[in-house]
Amino acid sequence: MTRKIIDLRSRPSFLHDFYGATPGTREFETAKWLNRRTGSKDDTHFTRSSTIEAFVEEVREVGITAAVVVGRDTPSLRITNETIAELTAPYPELIGVGSVDPQRPDALAGIESAIKELKLVGINIEPGFGTPPLQADDRSNYPVYDACAQLGIPLFLMSGPTSPSLEYTNPVAVGNVARDFPTLPIICYHGFWPYVNEIIGVAFRHENVHLVPDMYIFLPGGNLYVEAANGFLRDQLLFATSYPFRAMGQTVEDFINLGFKEEVLDKVLYQNAARVLQLDI
Repeated sequence: MTRKIIDLRSRPSFLHDFYGATPGTREFETAKWLNRRTGSKDDTHFTRSSTIEAFVEEVREVGITAAVVVGRDTPSLRITNETIAELTAPYPELIGVGSVDPQRPDALAGIESAIKELKLVGINIEPGFGTPPLQADDRSNYPVYDACAQLGIPLFLMSGPTSPSLEYTNPVAVGNVARDFPTLPIICYHGFWPYVNEIIGVAFRHENVHLVPDMYIFLPGGNLYVEAANGFLRDQLLFATSYPFRAMGQTVEDFINLGFKEEVLDKVLYQNAARVLQLDI
């Protein structure tokens, strides 16, 4: 059976040393380490995506309908919205999500440009990686949330165990944002692992919260995402590989075999993402 699949988080390795662009560097070894920690059988698989053409070829080979390439905007790592738009625009298999640092004075202008000019489909922020690091519900982030809500686009929140401190992976903060912006689709990258029970509880209460556990669904506690998706969370869980930090093809295969009910698989692999991103593929 051929399934439609939307990969909500994928980045070619050539984009940055952080993604393993340069063999022999500390970052390259870290990318290998993270692949081993999350279960990739080949810890150097990502070297294939040394060009955008090779990356797209792999997306096609794996059978992924569309891959979301997300930018970064933190004090330590910036991949601009212009770069994301330039990479994704020529390929129907690629979808671009922009990123802004809420603490930058041009954040709101950056959102406007990313959506209206560059035609990206959403905005990613990483408040726990800021200077200073902030909780998601810090009031200084609220103008960004309001701008996304006004534009009718989803907000992507990135947080997880590799953030500077686990205190910024607090799902309570997500619940506060979801309460204050009930019409804003909030997509939680890394599923806010390891706080699995807590973020599932937030999603139970707030239907505008969507979880993307990506590579962390294969770690201890990940079965709870599956159990929840087989019940109330079936419209709020979305698939992602988190490539280059987990192998693309292996992740699709492993995900399908996690124990999702058959009637749930198409939702979490494709339908939920297509709805939230307002795609017509």
